[in-house]
Amino acid sequence: MTMRSYAWILAGLSTIGAMTGASPAWAAVVNVGPGDDVEGAINAAQPGDEIVLAGGMYTLTERFSFDIAGTEGQPIIIRAADGEQPHLHRPDAAQNIVDIDGATWVEIRGIEFSGGSAGIRISAADHLTIEDCEIHDTADVALRANDGGVTYESLHIVHNHIHDTDDTGEGMYLGCNNDGCRLANSVIERNWVHHTNGPMVVQGDGIEIKEGSYGNVIRDNVIHDTKYPCILTYSTAGNGPPNVIERNVLWNCGDHGIQSAADATIRNNIILSANVDGIAMQMHQSGSPDNLEVVHNTIVKSTNDAISLRNAVGDVLIANNAVYAQSGSAIFFGAGDTSGVILAGNVGIGGVSGGPGGGYVDGDPTLDLVDGHFGGAPPIDVFPAPGGALIGAGDPAYVTADDFNTTPRGGVADVGAYLFDPEGNPGWPLAPEFKDFPDGGGSDTDGGTGDTGSDGTGGVDETGGNGSLGDTGTGGAGSEAGDGTGGATEGTGGTGGSAGGGDGEGGGCGCRSTDRAPLGGAMLMMLLGFLARRRR
Repeated sequence: MTMRSYAWILAGLSTIGAMTGASPAWAAVVNVGPGDDVEGAINAAQPGDEIVLAGGMYTLTERFSFDIAGTEGQPIIIRAADGEQPHLHRPDAAQNIVDIDGATWVEIRGIEFSGGSAGIRISAADHLTIEDCEIHDTADVALRANDGGVTYESLHIVHNHIHDTDDTGEGMYLGCNNDGCRLANSVIERNWVHHTNGPMVVQGDGIEIKEGSYGNVIRDNVIHDTKYPCILTYSTAGNGPPNVIERNVLWNCGDHGIQSAADATIRNNIILSANVDGIAMQMHQSGSPDNLEVVHNTIVKSTNDAISLRNAVGDVLIANNAVYAQSGSAIFFGAGDTSGVILAGNVGIGGVSGGPGGGYVDGDPTLDLVDGHFGGAPPIDVFPAPGGALIGAGDPAYVTADDFNTTPRGGVADVGAYLFDPEGNPGWPLAPEFKDFPDGGGSDTDGGTGDTGSDGTGGVDETGGNGSLGDTGTGGAGSEAGDGTGGATEGTGGTGGSAGGGDGEGGGCGCRSTDRAPLGGAMLMMLLGFLARRRR
């Protein structure tokens, strides 16, 4: 049989498989390099295709965008070649590096992005994975998904290195102010985000999830050296379930460590330093503290309060936290209704200011922690020390399922982010790097910023957070108003889109391995006849 005959047979079997529900075999692997039309290859991709980028520098001089859709069973994959490092660089700070105009069931892996305005701008997406990438030295936010009217569903942003931003400077800006767009049911995990606090940065949150976003999980991230909060979430605005913030380690946060207005579970986090409070729950935009759980966190701070609550309007649980505030309150209650507050099983120094009584006892970080200090950054070991006040001192009613290391707690009420182990910390030593799970564990994907006063008002709201310099496309969240608590009005520059020259079109790389046109009925009959003849 000739090679041509084999090709006919394989093509026919692919068609038959598609007709009978079996997995079709039309997927192509397209290898591209710095001299090829990468944009054209990506835009030509069909479900199941892999676009494989060779190592080297890809200098982008025109708008680089794509709008593609895979399927759940056959996602489109854009990835680095094995063992190689492709680097997409945009010299022009007025244009985004990459504009994702649309992506459904798409995976982007192992690519380095630098320069440009925004690093990756997502205008519309669902079931998009961005994994093992590096985004750095951008003139604005590193990764943004904030086009007005869009619901970004089921994004997975995992194990990316994001650092050294400028201007608005957020590591991740996800969703829009005032529920103008939202991030839903997404996972942001095991990223390393740092140095969003350059001299020209005006905001610089590590990870910011805007109002109306819901059902998101932010976990196992390492975030440090930010200008605004390391992690900031708003209320869900009634759109869906609360957001979860868990097992992150944060330090040198330029504002609060974690700030949430409402609708969040904050558990098993470690906060080593923040310019304002460790965990702050306060009014922001339409949200006021309600439906909040703050449990099993470890906070060691030399300034201000470890945990603060202001403007409460509903249910807030603060339980089993290790809260050491060297020159502030372990737990601070400002104005608001605290009738829905539950305070239980907390240990620390600094005491409780205002609010309900009980639910707190004094400890000593030098005795309670293996290597506890107020230096504000690693090296430090905040694992419970043998004989310290954290062991078994929590309230069993509020024990989380696991701890910072993902070790099951089994109902044991040790206070803070760790379950005590007499053999010592079995997990990753805190460090400025990706959080490691050496045993193969880890996760299975299943008030106004800038406040400096003790009463939580008068914060400087965000300026120009929606549009990068020179953007001329459509989309964007438009002019965003301040939260009305003393902050300035947010910027009006956000019509979205990149102003990149050229039409972004290309002739394709010419390297597809198969023709995609399905065989017609007549051709299929011919094939079946051919196969029947071969059997005779």
